[in-house]
Amino acid sequence: MKTTPATRCNWANTDDELMLAYHDSEWGKPNHDSQHLFEMLSLELMQAGLSWKTILHRRSGFQAAFANFDYHQVAKMEEQIPSLLENPAIIRNRRKIDAIINNAQVLVNLEHQGSSFNEYLWNFVANEPIVNSVVTAADVPSSTELAKKISKKMKQDGFKFAGPVVVYSLMQACGMVNDHLNDCIAK
Repeated sequence: MKTTPATRCNWANTDDELMLAYHDSEWGKPNHDSQHLFEMLSLELMQAGLSWKTILHRRSGFQAAFANFDYHQVAKMEEQIPSLLENPAIIRNRRKIDAIINNAQVLVNLEHQGSSFNEYLWNFVANEPIVNSVVTAADVPSSTELAKKISKKMKQDGFKFAGPVVVYSLMQACGMVNDHLNDCIAK
């Protein structure tokens, strides 16, 4: 008996185990853990101008360099910037490293105001994931009006490197938006 191969989103049609695992178990899946959301924001901003595969293959390096994305610790890492800029396990872009530390500081301030990153982000979608009907990869936008609105608010609140494309990628990464193809096994 012949079996039909599993259908996945175009970008996950690969034999790269990390890409497959990320696609199948994380991307588009709702996540409400503020530390994980911070990790995804950090990785998405690091991806700007690069491929997701590049970032994913350095994820463990980022986790080690940025205290497993514990934003309380990352918020205090300004003195470690010189060593981060020499760390070959991460992308050594000063503006992006500064943005990660800055964004951690914003999250700590959010907590002091009685909120969490989870509440902050998920309130934009009334705590309900947006499940899009995606027939082909061409149906997936790089940004939306909602992502532009969130980006504008995030920038007003002090976040850096949080443009609409980064924000939309974050929304996809943490499951605020499900853009899996309709016939994808991970939908």
